[in-house]
Amino acid sequence: MSAELNVTTHSFTDCHALAAVLAERVAEALRAGIAARGHALLAVSGGSTPGHFFDRLSQAPLDWAKVQVTLVDERWVDERSERSNARMVKARLLRGAASAARFVPLHADMETPEAAIAAIRARIDALPLPFDAVVLGMGLDGHTASFFPGGDRLAEALDRNAPVSVLPMRAPHAGEPRITLTLATLLKTRALFLHVEGEPKRQLLADARLGLGAAADYPVRAVLAQPLVPVAVYWCP
Repeated sequence: MSAELNVTTHSFTDCHALAAVLAERVAEALRAGIAARGHALLAVSGGSTPGHFFDRLSQAPLDWAKVQVTLVDERWVDERSERSNARMVKARLLRGAASAARFVPLHADMETPEAAIAAIRARIDALPLPFDAVVLGMGLDGHTASFFPGGDRLAEALDRNAPVSVLPMRAPHAGEPRITLTLATLLKTRALFLHVEGEPKRQLLADARLGLGAAADYPVRAVLAQPLVPVAVYWCP
């Protein structure tokens, strides 16, 4: 375990072991929220990385009916698409006892995220922030959430004083248009986790933490370098 900036890293040799420990840490945060306030709020990432973590968290013994779950970002695709983060969350996390949780999607039946942004912001602004836990991921280009290099709203999304909770995002290598919680919103949390898997990402993460070369401009560095909320990194090969 090592500390740098506002970051603590937990390294595992086995990704199933990581999933079990991270799931328990997040479950503890949700239980604490329920005990203190009668409800808990969780924001998670999509993609392929969190699958085993979702499987373990779905089995956590807690009062899921008192939990609200949303995404940190979403691809602008129908929920039936294999690219949908909501589909992944419902298939791997919100099952069994965890199906009692309330899911708050970042997608709406409109042509573009720009057209739906007011409706999506209203959903997020109605949540009882702060989150009890936020679980981020990281791509090989240094993005997290939908904070993509070259994104058309990147500077606004990374502004810790941004006045809005959600933004649309379009970027050269993002594939579909996206919608994302802003960094200002993500930092309104009692616990912040960064879940990273794969050897290439370990070096990328190390460079981002140190701000070396091109990594000084990786969007994930805005999360790692911010002074407001400690970041717990969970990594496995």
